[in-house]
Amino acid sequence: MIDLNYADDIAEIVLNAPGKRNALDEDGLRELSVAYADAEQAGVRAVLLRGEGPAFCAGRDISGVDPATDDVPGYLDGLLAPLMRRMAAFPAPTFAAAQGACLGVGLGLLIATDVVYVADTAKIGSPFAALGALLDSGGHALFTARLGAHRTLDLVYTGRLMSGEEAVNAGLFSRGLPADEVQDAASTAARTAAQGPTAAFVASKRLVARVRDERLTLWETLAAESAAQTALSHTADYREGFAAFQQKRPPVFRGC
Repeated sequence: MIDLNYADDIAEIVLNAPGKRNALDEDGLRELSVAYADAEQAGVRAVLLRGEGPAFCAGRDISGVDPATDDVPGYLDGLLAPLMRRMAAFPAPTFAAAQGACLGVGLGLLIATDVVYVADTAKIGSPFAALGALLDSGGHALFTARLGAHRTLDLVYTGRLMSGEEAVNAGLFSRGLPADEVQDAASTAARTAAQGPTAAFVASKRLVARVRDERLTLWETLAAESAAQTALSHTADYREGFAAFQQKRPPVFRGC
């Protein structure tokens, strides 16, 4: 159910089970983790994640799950959390194009992606209020940080799903677009990033994560930026960028 395609230094990872709205069971999460590992091994300079059909990902596939014997920690701690860590730490810019249902685990996949373009009509959140379960896949962290406690608990208690347009306006994701434009926009963004100074992009990606997770002050951020810039100053892309600017020509970056 997971397809992996390569073109122009980009790995396109496709959730390809439209008949079940790309819901993911244990095997699906394992396949997805392998796809990211393979893409990293291939040395791609960008990743595009998308879902085939009308939905991005409707969450966990519970069609065959017996709640009396359900291995919740095996699914969430053993499979989903390591996958999200792998996605978030991927050593290249990552992009997602999301339409339709982006629920539960589907929401988690978007949280772990650098740049997320969503259809204005997408449905984002968790249907767990109707299942006697709670919002998972990192939703509490994202919603509380961006929406505050009151709006987060309103969504949890009511089970209301946010539209893509509402989610983007609230600062949850990168950009909202008409549904028929999302895939092309995300693909174009991935191709553009892959042709850019990806070593510098990854340095910014790691710095943003530090600012978020360690709550760096302005002065700590300035010091971290200096250290990162010093390391980048020894790369071929840094020298190429300066040379191209001075010679008034387009730069040719190689990601190193």
